[in-house]
Amino acid sequence: MEIFRTSLGAMALGCAALAAACTGTETPTNPATGGSPPSSGGATTGGASTGGAPSGGKAAGGSATGGSATGGGGGAAPSTGCGKPAGLTNGRASIEVSGKTREYILAIPSNYDQNHPYRLIFGWHPWGGSAQQTASMGYFGLSSVINGQAILVAPEGQNYQDAGLGWGNVNGEDIDFMHAMVDRFSSQLCIDQDRIFSTGFSFGAMFSFTLGCSQTGMMRAIAPQAGNATTSGRCESGTRSVATMAFIGVDDTLLSGHRQAVQIFVQRNGCTTQKVTMTPSWCDGLSSTYQPCTCVEYQGCKPGYPVIECEYKGGHMFAPSSGATLWQFFSQF
Repeated sequence: MEIFRTSLGAMALGCAALAAACTGTETPTNPATGGSPPSSGGATTGGASTGGAPSGGKAAGGSATGGSATGGGGGAAPSTGCGKPAGLTNGRASIEVSGKTREYILAIPSNYDQNHPYRLIFGWHPWGGSAQQTASMGYFGLSSVINGQAILVAPEGQNYQDAGLGWGNVNGEDIDFMHAMVDRFSSQLCIDQDRIFSTGFSFGAMFSFTLGCSQTGMMRAIAPQAGNATTSGRCESGTRSVATMAFIGVDDTLLSGHRQAVQIFVQRNGCTTQKVTMTPSWCDGLSSTYQPCTCVEYQGCKPGYPVIECEYKGGHMFAPSSGATLWQFFSQF
């Protein structure tokens, strides 16, 4: 463990000098054994960091959603904040949760309509990252492609093992934080309570898996980028279906745990073990650096609850050029 902490600190301090580790080409993998604790994801500790940020500027070769996602059925579920002037503004804010002050950064569409129930998308930073990092990188590339159709939020983690901000979720405190934010946003903004989504990288992916696992997680769909379902709290033995699109590099040390986490949702969504390679997919148009790359969709899933796995040549890193594909996936529901 001490070796891991030393490695993390050295990487954070040396980020400016070791440009390759901080630009998204490939961040160092976790030197700890057993897949826990999580890797830092190449983020600096605190402050803004655009290193490793995926671009939202291209769809990377067309739809990544496949044919089984039918939108989940039904109309919107407007929150109590609908029909009222916005009670919140863009930027950093704090909220009290179980005696602790937690922070987040909020991005509300400039053309906000108080009568329109918006999708709510959470973007969870990696270990050693920050809410400012997520906001500075455009909320995983989403801000440039959502066209004013969603409210984005970048929550801030807490110090984890004295090695940077993360999502340890001790006694469920990070899930409580999520619920407190949803309660605030629902009462002071117009939110579609049936269309809440989560994405994140590394520790943020782990917490996205945890939110999907939780019976009270509220997520309609998740899009984890290189995580597992153990570090932010073991996956509950629930039954709730959650649409899932997962990304990871095949050279990532978290690969085995990540694949195991995906299987949780294969089972919960009633899918078979049969997988079909998607064409077109997110892989199309990616740099040769990330090839071979394949996106597969599990067959027989409950309508509106697809499970998609995208794996590409790479180590522990943000999924490149994923913003448009994330939005394609979330916006179908």
